[in-house]
Amino acid sequence: MEKTTDVLLLTMNSSEKQETVCIFGTGDFGQSLGLEMLQCGYSIVFGSRNPQMSSLLPNGAEVLSYSEAAQKSDIIIIAIHREHYDFLTELTEVLNGKILVDISNNLKIKQYPQSNAEYLAQLVPGAHVVKAFNTISAWALQSRALDASRQVFVCGNDSKAKQRVMDIVRSLGLTPLDKGSLMAANEIENYPLQLFPMWKFPFYLSAVLCVFFFFYCVIREVIYPYVYEKKDRTFYLAISIPNRVFPVAALTLLALVYLPGVIAAILQLYRGTKYRRFPDWLDHWMLCRKQLGLIALGFAFLHVLYTLVIPIRYYVRWTWTNRTIAQAIAKKESPFSTSTAWLSDSYIAMGMLGFFLFVLLGITSLPSVSNTVNWREFRFVQSKLGYLTLILCTAHTLVYGGKRFLSPSSLVWYLPSAYVIALIIPCTVLVIKFILILPCIDKTLTRIREGWERNPKFSESALNGKTDI
Repeated sequence: MEKTTDVLLLTMNSSEKQETVCIFGTGDFGQSLGLEMLQCGYSIVFGSRNPQMSSLLPNGAEVLSYSEAAQKSDIIIIAIHREHYDFLTELTEVLNGKILVDISNNLKIKQYPQSNAEYLAQLVPGAHVVKAFNTISAWALQSRALDASRQVFVCGNDSKAKQRVMDIVRSLGLTPLDKGSLMAANEIENYPLQLFPMWKFPFYLSAVLCVFFFFYCVIREVIYPYVYEKKDRTFYLAISIPNRVFPVAALTLLALVYLPGVIAAILQLYRGTKYRRFPDWLDHWMLCRKQLGLIALGFAFLHVLYTLVIPIRYYVRWTWTNRTIAQAIAKKESPFSTSTAWLSDSYIAMGMLGFFLFVLLGITSLPSVSNTVNWREFRFVQSKLGYLTLILCTAHTLVYGGKRFLSPSSLVWYLPSAYVIALIIPCTVLVIKFILILPCIDKTLTRIREGWERNPKFSESALNGKTDI
């Protein structure tokens, strides 16, 4: 009797799972989505202009004309480009009351004045249009490589229709994210067309820094020796100058990660409230801090690699060989300097520790790692250890410079060394941060961030949700 009951329950569950879904279109995405849904237990019927020509569809799927296929299911996935939507007006009566899932994308951002989903809703006013699946590619469905793109944005005006589509998304092993009404379709359709939107500013900034410091070092170390000493040092362009540029860029970008937070704190102290929005440029800068930090870490890696190859360079081996021969002929040896040894070991030690913490910051910023820690732990690593990393890297550069900072001989055409310029922003950030953590200032800043206001006229802004957090 128990076995019979179990069989009946399994039969009921399987019959409930055998929901029929219609897919208009037999292209790559339609085929891939249909195959995935078949494997998840759905019954699939394709709608096609030429049902007899569709021979590449998954086994087990039925192929009918658009009108016949639409009658088989109340959920229809429109896997067709927007320019071919016109035929749907002929099926208005058949599609009335059905759920139409628009999965289309455009070739460029803002290609049309209104979103494809809203356009579809105008063509078939009696249907419930839901936007979904446009952020998933056919290749990802075929290869099941969905680790980086499991989120499916869903929007629509009918909550029940949205819920049914979200149930399908979950059954495919994906994560639905409700974006609200159909008005959000425009944003959802533009999302797949964006090419690293948060990386543009960091990339441009790092490129400008690299170009500036590269030509700055070329003037000091290539052009100047050629003009005054007729020495050809163009070979510096391969390793020596890049190994000046990379650490300088890494330190500057790392400081720029923490500079907007310092500016934000100063603004809050000046305004006496947290209930005022930051300027747009500062908001965008703060949103790009993760990308700035990762690019800085990349430059730090390059600096380490370039430093490791220094002993095998021909120029370095030639220099040390000649120096050794000269000392042997003169029967002289260089006296050992304990202070120099301390400086050398100190700046190398601080560089290694700084790089270790730099790598730790980069690892914890990865979603797979950051999702395993709570907010307090993440903030401790990114803020407290982040400032410690900045201190160690700045100290590494300061000790490397040593007495040369004050030496007039280090100036070339009145230009200081590149690492001297690189210390301007980090030292500024650290000095201001030190001032901000003084008890008298930190107490006021903490009260402001907890909601206290020096001028209560901003309370109305707070109630409207216009905060800068």
